[in-house]
Amino acid sequence: MTLEALPLAQVQALISYLEHERQPSIVLDLEYNILAANTAYRRQFGAADKPYLGRKCYQVSHHYAVPCDQAGEHCPMRAARASHAAERVLHIHHTPRGREHVDVELRPILDQQDRIIGYVEHLKPVDVASVQPRGDGLVGQSPAFNQVLAALQRAAPAQIPVLLQGESGTGKELFARALHKSSARAGGPLVVVDCTGLTDNLFESELFGYEKGAFTGATQRKAGLAETAHGGTLFLDEIGDVPLAMQVKLLRLIESGTFRRVGGLETLRADFRLVCATHKPLREMVESGTFREDLYYRISAFPIRLPALRERREDLPLLIKTLLERLAGHAAPRVDHDALALLLRYDYPGNVRELRNILERARLFADDGWIRAAHLPDALQQTLQAAPARAGARLDAEALTRLVATFSGTRAQLAAQLGISERTLYRRLRAQNPG
Repeated sequence: MTLEALPLAQVQALISYLEHERQPSIVLDLEYNILAANTAYRRQFGAADKPYLGRKCYQVSHHYAVPCDQAGEHCPMRAARASHAAERVLHIHHTPRGREHVDVELRPILDQQDRIIGYVEHLKPVDVASVQPRGDGLVGQSPAFNQVLAALQRAAPAQIPVLLQGESGTGKELFARALHKSSARAGGPLVVVDCTGLTDNLFESELFGYEKGAFTGATQRKAGLAETAHGGTLFLDEIGDVPLAMQVKLLRLIESGTFRRVGGLETLRADFRLVCATHKPLREMVESGTFREDLYYRISAFPIRLPALRERREDLPLLIKTLLERLAGHAAPRVDHDALALLLRYDYPGNVRELRNILERARLFADDGWIRAAHLPDALQQTLQAAPARAGARLDAEALTRLVATFSGTRAQLAAQLGISERTLYRRLRAQNPG
């Protein structure tokens, strides 16, 4: 039996049930066709000039001619067909507002013989990230970026401690803010503690606060950052720099939620969600005795590795445009072909922070509104001359396809920016799509 073969009353009951769902939801048959949608879906995804009923879900959501798995993406229906269970994936969908990240959960509908007769798909737009330039927050669309975003969506509703790991400049605080914004504590404060360079005494007084007269200069009581974070999220940035002597007190705070101000006797309680970040190898520090093992396991219940910029190279055009607009607003300069070709080839050991610094400097030379190759730092150009690897050669087939789909210029311009010939670009695209 298929979903279409169900009695009309049962189909209507299913549709009525979906109307009580707050999330946008649709009903699919076994052939990917959209049979019904609730009001939330029609409001957020159902553009009036683009009818969706009777169409394939991949046609509406992705503008694909084939199912997602045949277009290089994970298809939750295929996975659910094999598992007979709910499947969840982060996709980028076409919506009336443009392309957006969407958290997709697909559940099979089973008959009395445990056979799949259809599917219900719930879709939740992820507003903490964008595939379009915007004034703040996360931007990206590469697989490496989407993998981290999907992990954040998994962790956000829980209270589990999250450890963000990655090289300097990968945007740990931005990801921490996105995690906080996606959580049930979004209405509470996000308190950031920069652990870099803090002495034992300074770390203790900053985190726990102090009483009047606790030490010279303590002329009044001061609440600590742990107390300030009550009801929200406490973000300990560069936790690998916490002095060893203070790690035991930090562990006690995390495990019991209690602390005392410096110079105080009263035991206070703080209710917060813990997020930590570091670029240091904490496992190696545990082995060397410079980081407590019990603290490491307490903070790393949900580790997330942030990708280096060189691992999400296809995000560079989007990041470049976004950063320039954040730096200069409507007066943001454009990047010419030769400059973009250099920017696409560079490896960015300082990651997004280094890219931002490069662009901030270059725009000061763009008197005519264009950033040119000559405006980029000499060190960048010398590095490329010493190792003239081509950006086009570094992109795999899927990354190249995505870059072509989002590039606003001509194929010749894209080939120039990738450092390859136009003929090579066409040859690679034909190899990926022989039909």
